[in-house]
Amino acid sequence: MPSIRIVAATTAFASLRGYVIEALPEAELTMVDEARLRRDGAFADVLVPAMARVDGALMDRVGGLRLIQQWGVGLEGVDVAAATARGVPVARVASAGSGNAESVAEWAVMAAIALSRRLAEAERTIRAGGGWGVPTGRALLGRSAGVVGVGGLGEALATRLRPFGLRMAGIARRPHPELAERLGMEWIGGPDRLPELMRRSDYLFLCLHLTEETRGLIDAGALALLPQDACVINVGRGGLIDHAALLAALDSGRLSGAALDVFEQEPLDPASPLLKRPNVLATPHIAGVTDASYRGIARRMAANVRRLTSGEPLEDCVNSEAIKAAP
Repeated sequence: MPSIRIVAATTAFASLRGYVIEALPEAELTMVDEARLRRDGAFADVLVPAMARVDGALMDRVGGLRLIQQWGVGLEGVDVAAATARGVPVARVASAGSGNAESVAEWAVMAAIALSRRLAEAERTIRAGGGWGVPTGRALLGRSAGVVGVGGLGEALATRLRPFGLRMAGIARRPHPELAERLGMEWIGGPDRLPELMRRSDYLFLCLHLTEETRGLIDAGALALLPQDACVINVGRGGLIDHAALLAALDSGRLSGAALDVFEQEPLDPASPLLKRPNVLATPHIAGVTDASYRGIARRMAANVRRLTSGEPLEDCVNSEAIKAAP
């Protein structure tokens, strides 16, 4: 197979390069930040958006573009309509089974435990030579977890939460009693049951994609429904939460903590007030950055690139039917 050119619109997530080359050694991979790509352009068969905003103008700066292939599942930054108008397929890598959903779910469980056991405070105590046997943590056992978004990630999370003895319920696009039974959840309801879920969730896990319908979903009103001392864990997208409302809920003492791997603006400004709160666990979008996840994503991406070059139908392509239907 002749060499295929790939440009990734990022210089972050540096380990991406090694996994792509391992899975697709015949490819020529260039990593360049979005601003430079907009300025200088590039020639490539495949554009990997990563976290870049890929609009029609950016697509037009990539000569020879044949495929927009996301590194993962999120396509909220890609103008799919603009790609369709240009006859360019847009594909993603489904999180379930690739190692990505599983890795992100591990992070979410870790975060819930770290908040509950006041890990940051415990570390500060021992490093300062403080007293032994403090702080007193809170067990997950017997408490309630709400999973908003029971898709591939939500399923992986529920599977990992179950052994901790949490009562679980979830929200999906539609009620799903069979899946709830399989996952050991009390129920999985549609979006109309979100207020009910909020009222019962000691731990609220956000596993949603960001859409116009879900943007700002967790606002001041929603946060006010949570039980006293609840924890919010966001592994979906930063725009799901009104961060000002979250800060107010933390400062009032209503919430005991929040764990965030995703933010409205990334990279997050180091001066962000979120980083000044001792009860906020924040990480730089690394919940899915593991060897298992990256290897699985790279393999699926490589398989799609090879399908492209051989003229086979692409997997997880979101606009193939629209392109076929175009005049």
